[in-house]
Amino acid sequence: MAADNKSLQERRRQRLRYQLKSKSGGRPRLSVFRSGKNIYAQVIDDAAGRTLAAASTLDKSLREALKTGADKDAAAAVGKLVAERALAAGVSLVVFDRGSYLYHGRVKALAEAAREGGLAF
Repeated sequence: MAADNKSLQERRRQRLRYQLKSKSGGRPRLSVFRSGKNIYAQVIDDAAGRTLAAASTLDKSLREALKTGADKDAAAAVGKLVAERALAAGVSLVVFDRGSYLYHGRVKALAEAAREGGLAF
């Protein structure tokens, strides 16, 4: 059963990635990965194939300040941090890649914090 769920998750991710690629207009994408204990975000330039900015709950500055890496507060902190780093790298317009996750909970908290931090999507 786990293989079926994994393949469905992969199909959702590929379907979303195709839509983003066709509608992004060359903008970098803010990609989110959510695990059971942490959350990660990175701004990726797909044309050049490189990461422009990244942040996660494993960063030293966040790890010491947060109680856990698996709640909405942690996701919001990561969203603010990735927005700061992206703006420092000269990126303000991105397209949001939620992967195979619903836009809800931690993913939504990260996105809203990134918007408050200055990223436009």
